[in-house]
Formats: sequence, structure tokens, C-alpha cells
Amino acid sequence: MKKRPFLTSLTRISDLAERPFEIRALPREQWARGDYVAGEVLDRLSNPYRVELQNGRMADVVEGDVVVGAFGERFATLETTGSWASIGPDGLMHLLTGAGLFGKGLSRAIFLQPLVRLRYRGHVLVEGKKRRMQDYVERLPEAPFRTPTILLIGSSMSAGKTTAARIIIRILKNMGLRVVGAKLTGAGRYRDVLSMYDAGADAIFDFVDVGQPSTIGPPEAFRRDLRQLLTRMARAAADVAVIEAGASPLEPYNGDVAVEALGESVRLTVLCTSDPYAVVGIISAFGHSPDFVTGIATNTAAGVALIEKLSGIRALNVLEHASLPALRALLRERLGLSGEA
Repeated sequence: MKKRPFLTSLTRISDLAERPFEIRALPREQWARGDYVAGEVLDRLSNPYRVELQNGRMADVVEGDVVVGAFGERFATLETTGSWASIGPDGLMHLLTGAGLFGKGLSRAIFLQPLVRLRYRGHVLVEGKKRRMQDYVERLPEAPFRTPTILLIGSSMSAGKTTAARIIIRILKNMGLRVVGAKLTGAGRYRDVLSMYDAGADAIFDFVDVGQPSTIGPPEAFRRDLRQLLTRMARAAADVAVIEAGASPLEPYNGDVAVEALGESVRLTVLCTSDPYAVVGIISAFGHSPDFVTGIATNTAAGVALIEKLSGIRALNVLEHASLPALRALLRERLGLSGEA
């Protein structure tokens, strides 16, 4: 029996798991960002590489396995950069993320293991037509997004945003509120928003829901899809939204566009950082002062003290139980809630 390809989490908005499809190589002029494509794993790895499946679980892939993902771009400051547009005539490409983001790797951090190499096997075709992420997105009549929002931004990737989001969601659920969790920008990785659901969020959303493999691209095109994403979130009718802007607002993931679109719905802005000095940098470069700072830089009292000395902004280590009463009180104040935490 022919082995079925691994369907990565970027295919979760599709029906590819339920219906037959074929894989056929297409001429380069027919390739486009967001296309569903198949790649064969070329590397014999001492430790199997893990890919994220449609349900968010991880699976090992080895040499010869075929993986279905989508063409896209990544520009991670601490890990990897690459783009589908850089794939050459040899069809060599890489797994830019375990979620199935495919492109030619252009640079990577020296401490990372080499990117898994793939050979382009072809596009995913259903009834003779290539399938794209956007094919599976229903366009809805746009609705304004007015849900009171807790916004998490970062000075970089891996600064603690998703961890802080989970803690805030748990606190809000303990207050008896209906909570939406979302990640508006970044590179597709389902487990981030799934962890928000596991923390208690009543509904979760990210940019993959509107056909974006990552949010690198022309700002106007991203605005169009972002309006659709915010429309879906508005329909969830939550009391509060906990929203992460992946990476940092100044990286090319359109984080600044997302922050602008949220506008007056933002009640509290949390900056997560791994470096106390980055707090000053974000304020200077982005022109936005957060309400408090958390993340890796607040792991010690020294980090907290330096952040507050440099910026005059309160710093809280939300992983410490002693910080939670202050965080609960701040959330209640900004959301206009009364009563005891």
C-alpha cells in the first residue's frame, strides 16, 4: 500500500485529509505563495525530524517520507530565514518550520541543527486543479472588532509572549469571563494557539485560518486578511481577547499593521522581552509604551530592577506566584471589572 503523505498543520484549514488528491509537478511560472505542495525528505537523520500535524501533534519524518505543506517566507531573528521564491531549478527546499512552511533556507543560527532538506515533488491537485490555502477560506461580511483586548507584543521571537498569554487567559477564565485567544502575526505554528485553548480559551484563532502561511508580505494584502480574521473573532462574542502579535512589531511580519488594526479595543499592552535594554529600543523605535514588561528578562530581580531603571515601566515576572495579585488587579482595572480577584 502506498504510504500517505504527512499533512502538516498548515493544511488544517483544508479538506485534504478527507478526499483524494494527486501530486504533480507544475512549471515554475505557476508557483505562488500559499500553494499546497509536497516535498520528499532527503536527509538521513540520526534523530528523526518532527513535523506538526493537522491536529497539532508531532510526528517523526525520515528520509524518503513525503510531507505536504505550503510555500511561504520566514524571517526569524533568532533562528531561520528563507523564502519559497528562492527555490532554484533543482527543486531543493527546506522545512522552514515544523508546521510545514516550505522555502529555500537562506540563513540560520549557528546553534541550530541544519534545516531538513526537501525535494519538490509537486503541487497538490484536486480534480486537476492546484490547491492553495486561500481556496479554503470563506469570505465573510466584515464586522467591526470591538472586543476588549489584552495585547502581547515582543522585542523578538521567543521572548515569552505565548507563556504570558496562557497565564493571563487562566486568570481571566477564573474571573468567569469568556475569552478568545489569538495570534495575529508570525510564522504558522499551531501549538502556540492550541496552548491558549489548553489554558482555557473558549475559542482560538490565528492567521492560518484566513489562508496565510506566515504574515510576511505586502501590508495591504495582509490588512485584507486581517479584517477577515478579526471578523471571525468578533463573531465569537467573547468578553475579552488575549492577542499575541508574533515576533516583534518592527520585523517584517506586519505586526505594526496588526497593532494599528486593533486600535481602541486594546485595554492593556504587555511587552515581553529577553533583554532589559530592548524595552528602551521598542519604545524608541515603535513609539509605543507598554503598560508593563514581562518575559525572560524578568526572570531575576536584577532584570526587573534594570528594566524599571531604564524605562520607568513596571516589570512583573508573571511566572512567579507573588506577581499574580498585581496582575489580576491590573486586568480588572483595565477591563472595568469590580469585585475581588
